Amino acid sequence: MKKSYSVEGHCDPAFAAVREAFAGNFEAGLEVGASCAVTVDGEYVVDLWGGYADAAHTVPWQRNTITNVYSTTKVMTTLCALMLVDRGQLDLDATVACYWPEFATAGKDRILVRWLFSHSAGLSGFNEPLPLEALSDWERVTLLLENQEPWWEPGTRSGYHMLTFGYLLGELVRRISGKTLGSFFREEVALPLAADFHIGLSEEHDTRVAELIPPPPMELPPLDPESIAGRTLVSAPIMPAYSDRAWRGAEIPASNGHGNARSAARVGSVLACGGEVDGVRLLSRASIDRALEEQSNDIDLVLGLPIRWGLGFGLASEKLPGLSPRSFYWGGFGGSWLEMDPEARMSFSYVMNKLEVDPAGDKRMLKVRNAVFSAMRAKK
Repeated sequence: MKKSYSVEGHCDPAFAAVREAFAGNFEAGLEVGASCAVTVDGEYVVDLWGGYADAAHTVPWQRNTITNVYSTTKVMTTLCALMLVDRGQLDLDATVACYWPEFATAGKDRILVRWLFSHSAGLSGFNEPLPLEALSDWERVTLLLENQEPWWEPGTRSGYHMLTFGYLLGELVRRISGKTLGSFFREEVALPLAADFHIGLSEEHDTRVAELIPPPPMELPPLDPESIAGRTLVSAPIMPAYSDRAWRGAEIPASNGHGNARSAARVGSVLACGGEVDGVRLLSRASIDRALEEQSNDIDLVLGLPIRWGLGFGLASEKLPGLSPRSFYWGGFGGSWLEMDPEARMSFSYVMNKLEVDPAGDKRMLKVRNAVFSAMRAKK
């Protein structure tokens, strides 16, 4: 029996096609629960949600439903570190060891801060496979990274730092500000913006967290366990126990952020609007421009795909054109997405609980994204 779905929320008339695309994913049986949001000039022109927060289709996805967005969290972590760059407290061209002296071992004394942002530090995984519970032990993980040698010549190639990205930048934020990454984000980003996004989720929010639904089994090509990609993927768990309180409560700044499309787009609106929205300034326009300077443009050693990296963000490219050439983005395992365009002063986010893995890009998100772009172009 086909499940009935409803889509709720606000959508400006000019973006009616976005609602149709979003609702169409449910009608086609592609979604269980999801949200999408678009801001222009810091104002919501789309704020939609629908479906169910559980696999059994018994709990409706509500306005305040949140869920784990995996690597879309990296946008938030990047923003926190860029705020320290903007304040003159973190120098992109200094060595990491200037701020984190213990890091200067095993051939890492010359690694630059900017190489952490651009996934080119040679530390995309861990020398020893880690159990899930180890990821919540900050001291254990940072000690491993202190003692580990790079897997390739730092600064020469990008290799997606799937989990290590959050610990590396997070430790710099901790050393400079005295705050953990989750605390820094909460106090200096989420609260000023009234953004319902969390890196380290308090137990009080558990009742509104949507259940994540694993993707169907996939036939994947064999992966050389000695390759950079193989070593990265084997060294840390990707998929946690979805209802695990320890996972939710930990600060894993590369992958365990919890929010929805509304809150992600709210944070993205600051980056889209020159660093300030509703009187809250987090970055200067110059710092955003600097973050959009290309750091590398090659086949990523871990993802196996061509990626143009800025400082922590993927940049628009021939393979993934944006609304304008200055669009920048990142997404999370299973399909979540956050994209900003400073030319259009637009942010777009998509968050769902049914996980899909498609190397060509999540078809549900891309369908909604295309409708957003068409509506934006029609407004000009």
